[in-house]
Amino acid sequence: MTLTGRGASARAPTTAPVLELEQVTLELGERTILRDTGFVVNQGEFIGVLGPNGAGKTTLMRAVLGLVPAAHGVIRVLGQPVERGNASIGYMPQTRSALAGRRVRGRDFVAMAADGHRWGLPYADAATRADVERVLDLVGGRKLAERPLSELSGGERQRLLLAQCLLGNPKLLLLDEPLISLDPHHQKSVVELVRRVQRELGIAVLFSAHELNPLLNSIDRVLYLGSGVAALGTVDEVITRPVLSRLYGSPIDVMRVNGRIFVMSGDVEVEKHDHEHEHDESGGHSHSHAHPQAHGHSHGHSHQHDSSDGHTHDV
Repeated sequence: MTLTGRGASARAPTTAPVLELEQVTLELGERTILRDTGFVVNQGEFIGVLGPNGAGKTTLMRAVLGLVPAAHGVIRVLGQPVERGNASIGYMPQTRSALAGRRVRGRDFVAMAADGHRWGLPYADAATRADVERVLDLVGGRKLAERPLSELSGGERQRLLLAQCLLGNPKLLLLDEPLISLDPHHQKSVVELVRRVQRELGIAVLFSAHELNPLLNSIDRVLYLGSGVAALGTVDEVITRPVLSRLYGSPIDVMRVNGRIFVMSGDVEVEKHDHEHEHDESGGHSHSHAHPQAHGHSHGHSHQHDSSDGHTHDV
């Protein structure tokens, strides 16, 4: 297990590293989100990212995208310092409810992510059309592609959002709370879909979630954030009373019942309690959008309404 923070360093990878943090400190305003954090994510790993509200899950992903600069240390993707619009990263932000009312066809919705320079429906050349069909096949979305988003379930829309992330053959997927508002059946299907695609393509995935149990049978390792510290390791290494008590800064119990794991503080299940009112660590709703009707997606697979990125458009 890698337990980082307050002077810890990254462990040497055993395979090709996709993501490396070396002595990284992330700050928002006057608040330190992560302190002296180092870890390595290797090619082909499925990492579950967990932690209490405000622990830094969203901020970490935005830092990997080059949208939040590190106060100290270095973040590398495929051996190179992070930069905005990195086409090797696919990014799914927390889904906005506005998607449910969109009449745009699934295929057009996926294609919109292929050209971040244009607003509205992009012109799709032959290469773009072929890539759209490729990712629709990957996620089993051919039938969904002919229907408008407004007629799809939350799980079906997540399938198309994942297709968007896969355009351009990224090597790293950052999925920020893709299970929000889904019932247990759809949560299970989304996790299984991501796992299947991740294994088929051999890519790395960071998948943040409210709680561990939906990910329990799919992840290779868990990255747990809290109190400015990060713990990365197997479930059995990280989800323990000593480690989580340090991350939460208070006594934590871990209970295993019928193949499920519950993280408890007294008689309260802290994972669910902490996320009853999930907000971005900066104090607003996660991934605040300047245009409520839009769900932006950049060519570098970054769903951000930030003109300085140079690759945003309306979806």
